[in-house]
Amino acid sequence: MSSTTRIPVSLEFFPPKTAQAAASLPLTRQALYPLRPAFCSVTYGAGGTTQAGTFATVADILTEGCEAAAHFTCINATRASVRAQLQQLRTMGVRRLVALRGDLPAGYAGGDFRYAADLVGFIREEAGSHFRIDVAAYPEVHPQAASARDDVTAFVAKVRAGADGALTQYFYNADGYFRFVDEVRALGVDVPIVPGILPITNAAQLIRFSDACGADIPRWLRMRLQSLGDDIAGAKAFGLDVVTDLCERLLAGGAPGFHFYTMNQGAPTLALCERLGLLQTGPQALAA
Repeated sequence: MSSTTRIPVSLEFFPPKTAQAAASLPLTRQALYPLRPAFCSVTYGAGGTTQAGTFATVADILTEGCEAAAHFTCINATRASVRAQLQQLRTMGVRRLVALRGDLPAGYAGGDFRYAADLVGFIREEAGSHFRIDVAAYPEVHPQAASARDDVTAFVAKVRAGADGALTQYFYNADGYFRFVDEVRALGVDVPIVPGILPITNAAQLIRFSDACGADIPRWLRMRLQSLGDDIAGAKAFGLDVVTDLCERLLAGGAPGFHFYTMNQGAPTLALCERLGLLQTGPQALAA
């Protein structure tokens, strides 16, 4: 890949939960800004538990000169609360949102929005075209979807409600992404669907995390990771090779960019982007 090629990238962070994390996160962002991200998104905790942290982190990113996207979920959201939050974000200068259903607790009956499409439609009614709205996409099918067809139908509903684009759940099987894109394109959906990329840094953590959120790890990859055991360095090196190959295949197949799930770490994403030719940097920056 030519070093002059500009592939659009975006970065995801979560609000820091400790004083130490709050002190280190700005340093992580500064290490990643040489990637010239189109925006940085900030996650929103279930039940609104991190709303204040989300908005504070969004404000920090805006102050640092980067566009920021606040996550919204349906969990306990009311029309009144969303209306107030949209006004707050307008005042802050936010122009992007990521609208999600969120993980609904069993028996959930709270809030005014059951599905992300409902939330997207309400935001459009309230704010018109002020915000660019991204939604989630699940190339390997949402774990709570009744079928793959139902999952595609739900995605199409979000776009028709007013979404401008999508960020996918992370995955390690490019075929699933291409299949999903082909299916929604056949239904007339032409918004950009940006692959979500999670660098591999710790085999055991990745397997636990993926099992919990429903992301698939191909059998060959799972077995290789399990064979590495506690070899963290080996897992990082192997994972870097695997995810580099994944990204190169996605780009060759026409993916419009990458959304990196940083897990509030700088080095894994920087190392991957240097491999991909998206960053011309040296060892000092990679140590951040």
